[in-house]
Amino acid sequence: MDPVNHKKTALVTGANKGIGFAIAQGLGAAGFTVAVGARDDVRREEAVDRLRAAGADAFGVALDVTSDESAAAAARTVERTTGRLDVLVNNAGIAGRVDAGAQDPATLDLDVVRAVLDTNVFGVVRVTNAVLPLLRRATSPRIVNVSSNMGSLTLRTGPVMAAYAPSKSMLNSITAQYARVLADTNVIINACCPGYVATDFTGFLPDRTPELGAAVAVRLATLPDDGPRGGFFDDEGVVPW
Repeated sequence: MDPVNHKKTALVTGANKGIGFAIAQGLGAAGFTVAVGARDDVRREEAVDRLRAAGADAFGVALDVTSDESAAAAARTVERTTGRLDVLVNNAGIAGRVDAGAQDPATLDLDVVRAVLDTNVFGVVRVTNAVLPLLRRATSPRIVNVSSNMGSLTLRTGPVMAAYAPSKSMLNSITAQYARVLADTNVIINACCPGYVATDFTGFLPDRTPELGAAVAVRLATLPDDGPRGGFFDDEGVVPW
């Protein structure tokens, strides 16, 4: 670790593709050193190479958000490399299986619910708590949880997905709880909805680019010290709970 390096560092989970990679790109362009968190060794290093080719400072972090040990090891990697963490973007997420009524509430497959929660909610808690000591070393630390307006109890958008949508509702609630306990600290946490973006997650059906979807996360990751806390935002503003 270079003790005179004051460049800010951002860890993005699930950053090897899609919205996560676009968020990493945006933060790299904003001058951050980007820690690319991903499970797949090959895809992670390919993402690091692409970021570096675009002029960003980046390094890979092996990270499976469903593993306590992996989250702890990832925190050690960041600490060893940069000494602190300025931004955490919890982007990694899964939709869960939908065949055979697996996410119809009347025929809900509870194993699917458990798998989705383990990544989309418990994974966020694992990683956040593992790196929180590093965030506390930063001057203006930020946490951004990538959610979805499908988790909005007011909007109830998208198809019926009784594992995925409630996982995002719970993620929003967890975000609010973190904001309460961090209210008297310099750690600012918010949730965001990137919108319906063309990625493998959505079958590349919509025409909204990952870069457009990433913009709100990058904005929340670079909020001023008097920025909002414990909110839920998209690129048009506040999303109703």
